[in-house]
Amino acid sequence: MAKKSNTKSKIVSAAWKLFYEQGYDATTVDEIIRESGTSRGSFYHYFDGKDALVGSLAYLFDEKYETLMPEIDIESDSTKLLLFLNSKLFEMIENTVDLELMKRLYATQLLTKSEKQLLDHDRVYYRLLRKIIMAGQKNGYITTNESVNEIVKYYAFCERAILYDWCLVSGEYSLKEKGGKQMEFFLTKLKP
Repeated sequence: MAKKSNTKSKIVSAAWKLFYEQGYDATTVDEIIRESGTSRGSFYHYFDGKDALVGSLAYLFDEKYETLMPEIDIESDSTKLLLFLNSKLFEMIENTVDLELMKRLYATQLLTKSEKQLLDHDRVYYRLLRKIIMAGQKNGYITTNESVNEIVKYYAFCERAILYDWCLVSGEYSLKEKGGKQMEFFLTKLKP
C-alpha cells in the first residue's frame, strides 16, 4: 500500500514542481511522468489527466506537514506550534505554488460536486490539527470552551479565508507575513 501512495505522491510533487517552474498550460503529462520517474499507466491509474491534478494541491500541503512533524513538540505551546505550521505552509505556497494555480484550486473546489480535498477531514492536515489542539486543551494553552473539532473548523476556515483573500488580490501582499499576523490575531482568541 505504501508503494501506491508513494507513486501518487511522486506524480503530484513532480506535477506541482513543473507547474511552478514552467506554468500549468506549458506542462505536459509526458513531462510529469518523466519528472516523477513513473509510468504512463501509473499516471492514468491515479489521474484522468492533467486537470485532475489541480485538486491534488491539498495533498502536497499534507506532504509539507509530514516533513515538519519531526520538528513538532506536541506538548509545547499549541498556539505557537499552530503559528509555526501556518508560517511554513504560507511560505511554501508563496515560494512554490503559482498564484494562478491557487486560484484554479479554489475554483475547482467551489464548482466540484464530488470530493472537496480542502475539506477532507481524513487528511494529514486535519489529523495533525486535532492532535495539536487536543494537547493544547489538555496543557492549558487553548480554551476548552469549544470542542476540538469546532476549533479545528475555525482554524481551517481562517487559513482558507486568508488564502482566498490572497488569491482575490492577486498576491499583492506577503502571504507569510500578513497571513501570519491574521492567524496570530485569530489564535489569541483561542487562549483560555
